[in-house]
Amino acid sequence: MINYNKNNLKIARTLRKNLTPWERKLWYDFLRNYPVRFQRQKLIADYICDFYCAKASLVIELDGGGHYEDKQIISDKIRTDEIEKLGLKVVRFCNIDLDKNFYEVCQKIDETVKERIELLGRNTD
Repeated sequence: MINYNKNNLKIARTLRKNLTPWERKLWYDFLRNYPVRFQRQKLIADYICDFYCAKASLVIELDGGGHYEDKQIISDKIRTDEIEKLGLKVVRFCNIDLDKNFYEVCQKIDETVKERIELLGRNTD
């Protein structure tokens, strides 16, 4: 079990109810029915991650325009490093990728899940 900051629970619940258009698209058009379970707005340490797959120890983050400003780039790097110290893999996609290359994003997620499950020696059941 991954520890999390209980103070973020209310925020995570609100975020689950108010997905961004890109989170909604990825969730309803791919991850919700993906054969390996994903969770939305998962609490991990002091963070709320967009999507999380426990079986693959994988976090998927979707980045809007604000993530490409210098201060946010540094913050995201720190966040990614801290999450990966927990043995998780973080994969980021920009919202534009979801708009223009949705199939490729889904394909990359699928490949990463399968690689991680194999690497971790877990079955897909």
